[in-house]
Amino acid sequence: MGTFISDFNKLVKLRLTLTVVFSASISFLIGAVQQGGDIIWTNWLLLTLGGFLVTGAANGFNEIIEKDLDKLMERTKDRPLPSGRMTNGQALVLSVFMGITGTLVLVELNFIAGLLSVFSIFLYAFVYTPLKQKSPIAVFVGAFPGALPPLIGYYAAFEASGFGLAYSAVSEAAVVITPLVLFMIQFVWQFPHFWAIAWVADEDYKRAGFRLLPTTRKDKASAWLLFLSCIAMIPVGFLPMYYGFGGWIFTIIALLGGLLFTWYGYQHIQSPQDSTARKIMFTSFAYLPILQIALLLDFIPF
Repeated sequence: MGTFISDFNKLVKLRLTLTVVFSASISFLIGAVQQGGDIIWTNWLLLTLGGFLVTGAANGFNEIIEKDLDKLMERTKDRPLPSGRMTNGQALVLSVFMGITGTLVLVELNFIAGLLSVFSIFLYAFVYTPLKQKSPIAVFVGAFPGALPPLIGYYAAFEASGFGLAYSAVSEAAVVITPLVLFMIQFVWQFPHFWAIAWVADEDYKRAGFRLLPTTRKDKASAWLLFLSCIAMIPVGFLPMYYGFGGWIFTIIALLGGLLFTWYGYQHIQSPQDSTARKIMFTSFAYLPILQIALLLDFIPF
């Protein structure tokens, strides 16, 4: 039983899945508070469950498709499929079950949330995954499903009305602008995040033929594009305040985070090494959850 639990955690990429679920759950709370109603905690739990299952399904399909490639990389060769501890059939059954169950849970909360979850699975598993071997544009494509959790979480907080949303205490602008800003922050964040990881893990990725660096190489151009993606974190941090739902505390935290990204990005173009890319990578790990919590706190009256 212990081996199965360990293998299941690796199949669904537990840490990544929990990060995605955290992002969606914070956005759910923001959506619930913004519409002026009480937070329905049972719905929050359902979102957490549905989000976990949908994300786990997408990661499961990803590992089925990349089974033979995972055998070639040190960081992935011990996953259950390449190691032979789990068959493709077992992984497929688990992934299909998680995908269908998770989608049904999210559809029950809100049709738009369920629809976005299906789109996220398809785009991540069947578009982004095959592209990783073909072109660096895979990072751009993968940024879309990677940024959908805030949208899914935000809309899951609204009661369904047919195929739309039932909202009375919040303006149409808020229903559109707030989730799109949340999406945009997470979308832009993924470029310094994934390019830094791609730089650090480049030798391992090459064994599987993955092309994730902007120029496919650890060259000056890739370092500059990574630096520019770090700079882009500064303006997106001002979007919530610009659209009237982010306060000064959030904006200051976002600015400090963006400046830290930029400083490490500048260090990287001065000395493009794994050590400097690793600083950007670790900054990205901390940046998103801290920023999301700070934004949520702006919505909670004290």
